[in-house]
Amino acid sequence: MSDLFEAVPNVSEGRDPFIIEACAQAISSHARLAHQTSDAAHHRSVFTFFGDADSVLAASLALARVAVERIDLRLHRGVHPRIGALDVLPFVPIGDTPISAAVALAHRVGEALWEELGVPSFFFGEAARSGARRILADVRRGEFERLAERYAAMPPDIGTAWGHESAGATAIGARPPLVAFNVELDSEDVMLARRIAVIIRERGGGFATLRALGLAIDARTVQVSLNITDASLTPLSRLIAIIERQAARAGVRVRRCELIGLIPREALAEFVYRQLGLRPSEGVLPV
Repeated sequence: MSDLFEAVPNVSEGRDPFIIEACAQAISSHARLAHQTSDAAHHRSVFTFFGDADSVLAASLALARVAVERIDLRLHRGVHPRIGALDVLPFVPIGDTPISAAVALAHRVGEALWEELGVPSFFFGEAARSGARRILADVRRGEFERLAERYAAMPPDIGTAWGHESAGATAIGARPPLVAFNVELDSEDVMLARRIAVIIRERGGGFATLRALGLAIDARTVQVSLNITDASLTPLSRLIAIIERQAARAGVRVRRCELIGLIPREALAEFVYRQLGLRPSEGVLPV
């Protein structure tokens, strides 16, 4: 049986429905598109698709062609950090597929992006070729506007030029399943969201395997944007409760929570059990 992969590309377009649909069609022509979501404030779309190595490679290249042709980072403004039109492209092994196969696929895609489209790649996560690039935030620091400056200290893993003039570069990774989750606060104080992010994320001494950012969404809303790289170590229900408490200390309430993409069944079950006040050992979920 062929190895099976999930791919979760993040594209720097969240407002133009025609470009977003073109991205979806490019993926669907080669692989199974399971989910997509777009956000105007982030100016970003996230797609989730599945397939074997060849179909995922073909879908990734088809998506990259659309992104490079139709997205100009020189004109792009959104609240989410980005370095490229096809900004992030992680591969996740499914079932018995080893992580080494996802790493090999990431490297193949990076080579293909450079050879066909002239887009350089940085490898992160398990695909990283140096310890300094394992964490995506380190790769993306400075964003598109400072790529030339970054290249002097951190040349791309694939590609020799500064980067594509309008499409920048792509961060390509291999990783286990990830939960992308946003918590919106009823406040205009972006510094509050950033303080909470610092408190709870791994680098601030908080949850292991948690990445967090504080972002301003509009004049009345700020957001704690979360990537949970191992939901078994960072239970979603506990994380939300801590954010609620931290916000309440500042007199702020949580407005809503938002799941981006798919979530592992175990992480969802943990959250539902907690919301119902049950433990998994107490039996099956009621229907």
